[in-house]
Amino acid sequence: MPRFSLRGIEFFERDVRLRMPFRFGVVTLTESPQAFVRARILLEDGREVEGAAAELLAPKWFCKDPALSNEDNYGQLRDSLREAREALAAGGANTAWGHFLAHRRTGLVASYGPALVDRAMLDALCRALGVSFYEAVRKNLVGAEAFEGIDLPAFFATLQPGPRIAARHTVGLLDPITAADAKERVDDGLPETLEEVVERYGQRYFKLKVAGDVGADVDRLAAIAAVLDRIPDAYRATLDGNEQYEDMAGVAGLWQRMKADARLKRLVSSILFIEQPVKRSRAFEQKVEGIEKPVIIDESDDSLEAFPRARALGYKGVSSKTCKGPYKSLVNAARCAAWNAAEKGPDPFFMSGEDLTIQPGLALQQDLALVSLLGIAHVERNGHHYVNGMAGLPQGEQEAFLAAHPDLYERSHGAVRVKLSDGMLSIGSLDCPGYASRAMPDWESMKEMRE
Repeated sequence: MPRFSLRGIEFFERDVRLRMPFRFGVVTLTESPQAFVRARILLEDGREVEGAAAELLAPKWFCKDPALSNEDNYGQLRDSLREAREALAAGGANTAWGHFLAHRRTGLVASYGPALVDRAMLDALCRALGVSFYEAVRKNLVGAEAFEGIDLPAFFATLQPGPRIAARHTVGLLDPITAADAKERVDDGLPETLEEVVERYGQRYFKLKVAGDVGADVDRLAAIAAVLDRIPDAYRATLDGNEQYEDMAGVAGLWQRMKADARLKRLVSSILFIEQPVKRSRAFEQKVEGIEKPVIIDESDDSLEAFPRARALGYKGVSSKTCKGPYKSLVNAARCAAWNAAEKGPDPFFMSGEDLTIQPGLALQQDLALVSLLGIAHVERNGHHYVNGMAGLPQGEQEAFLAAHPDLYERSHGAVRVKLSDGMLSIGSLDCPGYASRAMPDWESMKEMRE
């Protein structure tokens, strides 16, 4: 398998301003920096190749300590990137998988830097070999070996990415449901209310945030259901607790109230799973009980060992997010396949695809390629809703991504943005040399990451 060493890493930033506030858990996000990594690797045959990756520096998800400000959270993630660079600079040549194992860390903050650097180095490796991300994984050019008795190369060879994937729309805790709820309109012509989203994008998958107050949550879900129930076709939804419930008994109480409310009859039948409802500090203290839908971990997925711990308590799934690293997602997908083959039970283990307000360009494309390769049929996408596409980017960069990936993007309302048709994203163009992108950001337009 190809081996390489790190020759250098540069970190850049770009400010992202949201067109409407997004409240998830304990934070209301209106703006945030996006981190960019440009890595240069040296292959053993002497070639040097560059690759890149990007991810939002999201506050109050990786670390939800209320004593820390958003700026403190940004600083944590910047430090994680620098620590990953230092660890790799001290090492020698290795496979992509070998580098991952050598510098992986425990904890969401500590893992952020290695995950982003891994993606940039994998992009460089794919470009050096002239292969797509899909081919690099399926042919195990990353150099993975057996893990927990699972033959990872054999599993990778079975993976089949698709040309399209359904987008699951996020309904945040502040989002207006109907026109009557939209007190201050954003004058850009794009959808704001849930009604408008359904009408414009034709989505049939939805992610609904709940806030930890059973009564208020049920009433808000009833307002959402009143809109979704107008959809003539079947729709599907997930609930995201964002660690807002103190214990599993509270979640079970929410579920029982939902089942008993006639306004939620169709919505209840549509629910696919419930995502991380209990605070991470207590999520592994009790079994999943009293809930007839699968419950998955998200924030509690802070190490390679987290999913097996969750499985022992009755959790059935785990989220895939590129901010947690592509190799962790691949390992967890292999676990699901192995566990399902061994148990053959009625409730299979599974992975979901979740968002972190991923922005168009490298971040969006690499995440979409990963979840598609994993065989996930729908993925939460909200970056296109809360941010005005590529409106803040240089025109040349917008045109480069549009020309390189015309199935995924379109130009409308004055900017290049994600193209949604009947709730679906077309991603066939991501099957290209490199990690899911034929285009690169305009590096000259960015600022170096602050110290």
